[in-house]
Amino acid sequence: MRILYGVQGTGNGHIARARAMSQAFKAHDVKVDFLFSGRPAEKYFSMEAFGDYRTRRGLTFISEKGKVNLLKTVLNNNPVQFYTEVNQLELSDYDLVINDFEPVSAWAARKQNKPCIGISHQNAFRYPVPLKGASWFDKSVIKHFAPAQYHLGLHWYHFDQPLLPPIIQTSEASCDTDDFILVYLPFESIEAICDLLFHFNQQSFICYHPDVIEYDRVENIELRPLSYTTFQHHLHRCSGVMANGGFELPSEALSLGKKLLLKPLSGQFEQQSNVATLEDLGLATSMESLDISIVRYWLKVHQAESIRYPDVAKAIASWVLKGAWDTQEALSAQLWEQVDFPSYVSNL
Repeated sequence: MRILYGVQGTGNGHIARARAMSQAFKAHDVKVDFLFSGRPAEKYFSMEAFGDYRTRRGLTFISEKGKVNLLKTVLNNNPVQFYTEVNQLELSDYDLVINDFEPVSAWAARKQNKPCIGISHQNAFRYPVPLKGASWFDKSVIKHFAPAQYHLGLHWYHFDQPLLPPIIQTSEASCDTDDFILVYLPFESIEAICDLLFHFNQQSFICYHPDVIEYDRVENIELRPLSYTTFQHHLHRCSGVMANGGFELPSEALSLGKKLLLKPLSGQFEQQSNVATLEDLGLATSMESLDISIVRYWLKVHQAESIRYPDVAKAIASWVLKGAWDTQEALSAQLWEQVDFPSYVSNL
């Protein structure tokens, strides 16, 4: 069997899931080629797991100062080029397309009548799960952005729907905790982040940011360029995580028992829904802006308990290769039976 795996490259969470799935498929006699779109080719990093991967421009969004800029998003995307990329992507050598919210491979699969399985957190919003700030347009994007014949939605809880737990890959065993906070707020400016963190000069912070070119230390803050390996090391050792409202990083933090402070990207309903859901479940603290008082409160919060998730990537890979793609309810039930939530989790 030969698979083309399309991955949305605008967020590192999609890539982290694909990295775990790549490892899971390597245990089987199957050839998987990867295609990424959504960011310039030179902006990808730590991509060794994907071999000779391909990139396309695809479709993306533009954010500024912690908010989605709709005008620049529209102007930055090129529908003509996207149509050309879809038409030029040849799928005759593939038996199956797997898709993590990547539109070029998804639309090419539909056009060429190739079976396509969508595996993403976005697919969870096809079901009646908690939503915040979702417009008619947002729901249309979820439905049409990356179409597939079969949909596997990932979420932190099943909400009585055939969803799957998060796909998590950890690079090392959990180790002793150090007294620093890991900060990953890529949609905020470095200046705004530092202005916030300088107020807590007795607390150490390690901040990863796409605008940092080389390591630097400014007072109580270490500024680091993006790196999968060193980020994972600090994720395991930190006492807490400050992040935006994506899916994959909070999932990894929850599995390691790290307390969470999350600021959703304004104008992005998925992040707003994620943060509201985690707060309702008792698994995170939220802030709508870089709020000094909320950070001060959160720094005093006790360490969290870890959530034990099963090896979802391994289970999906086996399920995919069996070919019975209409049986996702059984896969969902099998995996949720293995999840162990902390006693303080509410609304379950």
